[in-house]
Amino acid sequence: MNMTDLIYQHDAYTKSCDATVINHTTDGIELNQTVFYPMGGGQPGDTGMLSKAGDPPCSIEIIDTRKSGEHNRVLHIPSQDAPQLPVGSKVIAEINWPRRHRLMRVHSCLHLLSAVLPFPVTGGQVSDGKGRLDFDIPDSILDKSHITDKLNALIESGHPITSEFIDEAELAAKPELIKTMAVKPPRGAGHIRLVRIKNLDLQPCGGTHVRSTDEISEVLITKIKKKGRQNRRVSLQLLGVQSEQATNSCRY
Repeated sequence: MNMTDLIYQHDAYTKSCDATVINHTTDGIELNQTVFYPMGGGQPGDTGMLSKAGDPPCSIEIIDTRKSGEHNRVLHIPSQDAPQLPVGSKVIAEINWPRRHRLMRVHSCLHLLSAVLPFPVTGGQVSDGKGRLDFDIPDSILDKSHITDKLNALIESGHPITSEFIDEAELAAKPELIKTMAVKPPRGAGHIRLVRIKNLDLQPCGGTHVRSTDEISEVLITKIKKKGRQNRRVSLQLLGVQSEQATNSCRY
């Protein structure tokens, strides 16, 4: 079975790569390697372009990226009426980097928010320039200004953000690492990826993140909403950025 080398798992800052088409169906295009992140874990799939040299050259807009349901199978979803790329075609895969970087900043900030509010996470959403987490907090009064100040202080401190892998048995022995009650880490590959914010947070995550908290830049807690007897939804946004589409989001 052909599988895709997931470049983004090891280097989220690689913006493009050479690739070969290994499958092209009505569901999408599969490549032998990719920098495109497929939707999952609360983070939207990447958008961008596949470019093929030749006579004539060919450029295909990728409007979304999804998992195919099998380990390391990634579907690049082309725009409507895009030309067919034959298996074996050589292409350059290039993500929409400004959008990806905003998603990385938001995703990392949500991990930081879960450190500021150390309660079970019942859901979340990463969007282009904004995001939210839902917390299981009984009888709690949360203050937007106080949380904003704590978040920005940690952001400015420049804590390094790194990733590492552990085997599934080790994670099973440390269930406290799993913060999100709504989504369990994917199993079956034999190992689980962890994202670490030094001295602050460690949890399973397959998404893309910035290298340091200070890369997130200033944020604002925009809303705290009661979503049930014990559920509190905390929403935030990046300051000073213009997102492309309000619909670029993913829930978990």
